Amino acid sequence: MLNRHARGFFTALFSPLARWLLKVGVSPDAITIVGTVGVVIGALVFYPLGQLWWGTIFITAFIFSDVIDGIMARMQDRGGAWGNFLDSTLDRVADGALFAGLAIWFFTGGADTAIAIAAVVCLVLGMVVSYVRAKAESLGFQANVGIAERAERLVSVLVVTGFTGLGLPSIVLFVTLVLLAIASLITVVQRVLTVRRQASQDTPQS
Repeated sequence: MLNRHARGFFTALFSPLARWLLKVGVSPDAITIVGTVGVVIGALVFYPLGQLWWGTIFITAFIFSDVIDGIMARMQDRGGAWGNFLDSTLDRVADGALFAGLAIWFFTGGADTAIAIAAVVCLVLGMVVSYVRAKAESLGFQANVGIAERAERLVSVLVVTGFTGLGLPSIVLFVTLVLLAIASLITVVQRVLTVRRQASQDTPQS
C-alpha cells in the first residue's frame, strides 16, 4: 500500500538523480548492488555495535537505491526479467541483514532476549511473505495482497529502531516487532488463501 501511494512522489524526487547517473554511465544493476551492500554494512556493522541511530541513518542513505534503480531501468526501457530477479534477490539479502543485525545486538550487548527473538521471527516471516508471492507467481497465480508489504516493514522497523537509539523506550521496538510479525503472518495467510481460491477456480469440474 505504501509502495503504491509513495511511488509517484519518490519518482519525481529521484528522477533527476537517476537521469544523471545514467548520463555518467552508471547502470541500474550497479545501483542495486551498491544499495544492498550499504544496507548490509549498516545492519551488520552498526547495529551489532549498538549504534541503532547511526546505523539507521546509514541504512536510510542506501535504502532509496531500490527506488532509483527502478527509475533508471524505466528510463532505459530495461525493466526485464534479469533486473527484477536481481532486485528481488538482493531485497531479501537486505531485509535479512536488517533483522539479523537487530537480533545480534539484543542477544548480546543490548541484553533484551524478547526483542531479539521478535526480530528473528520477523526475519523468518518476512522471508515467507516474499516466498509465497514468488512461488505463486512461478505457478501462474497472483498473490500481490496483504497488509505487510516490504515498504511497510522497512519503514516501521527503521523509524522505531532509529529513535530507540536516541532513547525511545525499547518496549516500543518490541511492540513494533510483535505487531509486524502478526501482520506478516496475516499476510502469509491472505496470500495462501488468495492462491487457493485461484487454484480452485482453475480446477476442472468432474
